[in-house]
Amino acid sequence: MKGTTAVLKQDLLSLIEKKRAELIQVASQNGLSSSVAIRYSQELDHLLNEYNRIYIKKNHQYVSL
Repeated sequence: MKGTTAVLKQDLLSLIEKKRAELIQVASQNGLSSSVAIRYSQELDHLLNEYNRIYIKKNHQYVSL
């Protein structure tokens, strides 16, 4: 099961990196405030929030006693 989690984690990280690169390209072509850049930014935010929810908060639940 741990191996599956590692694959899913790597897949999510790959999606984040891909979306970040797409956002940079779109923003450089259309401007940061363009509707397409805003949409890509929101999609990146969603991916980052998912990563945080699954992998970061899970690791910190035992730290704060």
